[in-house]
Amino acid sequence: MPRPSELLPHRAPFLLVDEIAELDPGERCVALWHLSGEEDFFAGHFPGRPTLPGVLMVEALAQTAGLAAASASSLEGKLALFGGIDKARFRRQVIPGDTLRLESTIDRLSTRAGRAAGTATVDGQVACEASMMFLIADADADTETDTEARA
Repeated sequence: MPRPSELLPHRAPFLLVDEIAELDPGERCVALWHLSGEEDFFAGHFPGRPTLPGVLMVEALAQTAGLAAASASSLEGKLALFGGIDKARFRRQVIPGDTLRLESTIDRLSTRAGRAAGTATVDGQVACEASMMFLIADADADTETDTEARA
């Protein structure tokens, strides 16, 4: 099984997936995020009651979908960029010591964009569910040129 850093450009502290448990290239990925409690965000969210921010759960689901997309042979040399979030729901608090099981399934994938659905669970209990959209870009694009083109 590949390591997440072999498929995603993300790096610490923003690589939120520790390991890939299952991978069906271009279709589905199950990944794990082990929360030790040493992560910086726990200190401020919330003091005395550390809780994983919901937006980071959604980002972890998006990274898991990115692993499924990046493993598709048709997207070699491409990068999946977050394009939107729909129907995000948070159902359980996630705390230090929890392992978040992240499952994302690609619903639609083309060379330009895709849609995925994801569920994050802890010990079989749903913590977060979301539908996500992503855009496909060249992985080696010059970001300065891209930024100037948008201005």
